[in-house]
Amino acid sequence: MPPPQYGVPVPPPKKSNKGLVIGLVAGAVVLILAVCGAGIGLLVAYGGDDEPTTVASASPTSGTDGGSSPDPAATPTPGQSAPPNDNNSMTARFSSDLSNVCEGSQILNAAPYNGPSGAKAYTFSNNPDRPTFWSSKFVGSTKPYYAKSSEYESVSVVGCLKFEEGSQGTPKKCQYKDSSQKQVTVDYVSSRYTLTFYAAKTAEKIGDGGTVTAPASRCPSVISYDKSTMRAYAAPDSGTIEAALDKFLS
Repeated sequence: MPPPQYGVPVPPPKKSNKGLVIGLVAGAVVLILAVCGAGIGLLVAYGGDDEPTTVASASPTSGTDGGSSPDPAATPTPGQSAPPNDNNSMTARFSSDLSNVCEGSQILNAAPYNGPSGAKAYTFSNNPDRPTFWSSKFVGSTKPYYAKSSEYESVSVVGCLKFEEGSQGTPKKCQYKDSSQKQVTVDYVSSRYTLTFYAAKTAEKIGDGGTVTAPASRCPSVISYDKSTMRAYAAPDSGTIEAALDKFLS
């Protein structure tokens, strides 16, 4: 008896997606007509394989005849709270973080500047050998603008003392003993600084404090110096700093 023969299954007819394409195109046309009235255009371009290749949308823009106008309340006044507008904005965790205002950073959790009356202030100065390093310059605790290091969030004004290039005076020779009790000579250099006041929260300039000298008329009892150059720079005069703060924040 011959072996039984089995038929090969006939594949179902290939479905056409023309109806689907027509439906999609018709739907896109309806969508375009529906949204154009709202001022939004949606463009869909199809390639040869019926897949969308480009999608673009546009929203209304304000202009002289667009009917939309800026909200006056959205524009903060100088020194007031504003959304961060650059990548250098930061939240302070220590009082020393407010020195970043001198490099253009906004301090998000600083107090807003509402004028000189009642304002709290910190001051910082840079170093000729390290111009981007800013150290604190403390003022008298009896001053109305004084703030403790733990009260940095109450500070609204930062005074930045920037070293004036080329202002160095003739070095004063000062004799000291180093940690090994060896006699060393250190060049103690006078100079000048420019004091500028900024709003801590926005890093906006709000005033000038003038020139502050850093006198080196006599050798200090303790000194910090650069071992490679055997040189040290005098600090800005604290009396002049306080006088400038008194005048600006009065």
